[in-house]
Amino acid sequence: MSKKNKPDKQGYIYSTDPSFSFEQEEKDTATLPPAQQPLRVILDTKHRAGKAVTIVYGFKGNDDDLEALGKKLKGYCGTGGSVKDEEIIIQGDQRDKVLQWLQKNDYRKAARV
Repeated sequence: MSKKNKPDKQGYIYSTDPSFSFEQEEKDTATLPPAQQPLRVILDTKHRAGKAVTIVYGFKGNDDDLEALGKKLKGYCGTGGSVKDEEIIIQGDQRDKVLQWLQKNDYRKAARV
């Protein structure tokens, strides 16, 4: 049985209005070229039991291209990770490797924060 009011990315969970419907955001599906991607690389340990992860955010484009970039970065670093909420999460402190790979592959605006 499917739920009538499924939660969405905007945080809505339930509405008492019978004519309410979630508005779908239309994303720009055109992916910017690598030289124009404003990527940022940070280290994060919050809500991860003290484990460090490297997060790459700021990607402008569709989800398939983001998934492909995440897969390439995980393969280069030799670690696991995931792509969630328009961020690439890579296990461990891989900031130097990630930044090196991004700059080698024409992501000129990539920066370490």
